[in-house]
Amino acid sequence: MRKNIAAGNWKMNLDLDAGKILASEVINMTADEVSNDAEVILIPPFVHITSVKQLAGSAKNVFVGAQNCSDKASGAFTGEISVEMLKSAGVDYIVVGHSERREIYGEDDALLASKTKAVLEGGLKPIFCCGEKLESREAEQHFAVNKEQIEKGLFGLSKEEILKVVIAYEPVWAIGTGVTASSDQAQEMHAYIRGLIAEQYDQETADSISILYGGSVKPDNAQELFAQPDVDGGLVGGASLKSRDFVDIIKSF
Repeated sequence: MRKNIAAGNWKMNLDLDAGKILASEVINMTADEVSNDAEVILIPPFVHITSVKQLAGSAKNVFVGAQNCSDKASGAFTGEISVEMLKSAGVDYIVVGHSERREIYGEDDALLASKTKAVLEGGLKPIFCCGEKLESREAEQHFAVNKEQIEKGLFGLSKEEILKVVIAYEPVWAIGTGVTASSDQAQEMHAYIRGLIAEQYDQETADSISILYGGSVKPDNAQELFAQPDVDGGLVGGASLKSRDFVDIIKSF
């Protein structure tokens, strides 16, 4: 049985005090209000990780993620953060290949495959992102784009390894724009991605992997999105910065 997951990506937002307040509110409200078994993953900037982990403590189903990592174990890589460093700080998940990393920082498929492998070898779980730009969607190349990203990023993994991966489909045209893929569009792509995994590995493996939707997820559309059979939750951006909105999203399963 695959997991339902609500992952909140804070991106480059909030100073230390504001981050503590947000994390505390989400953790406390989740404990008080949420009755489902969805995993909650808080994904703050690096400087918040230790304090968020301390605040989470032994809270049920609350985990901490990192927004990025290096594929290198250690060395002269100024400004980089290794998987082992993040593990020592209490991180459970690491986002790999977010569209902003691909687009703004030029991270290619080979690097993302290397990062994914590093995360797994470090004993943590990757949240591997894929998704197409608007021009690819309009040219009806969206399936081809996602197939290439999945194949190059993940299909070098063993069956045992890929079972530890969470996939997040994030259509670039819907990130931070207020435009959301329709529930039918999300389901169509999620089913397609699950089909790719079944072809490469087997159906049981495909049915065991959580696939999240990312792209302007809000309290008013989360329930419809999460009701789709192949949508197992959300990678939430802006709405994760508001405790009330994010907890309402968590409650939408």
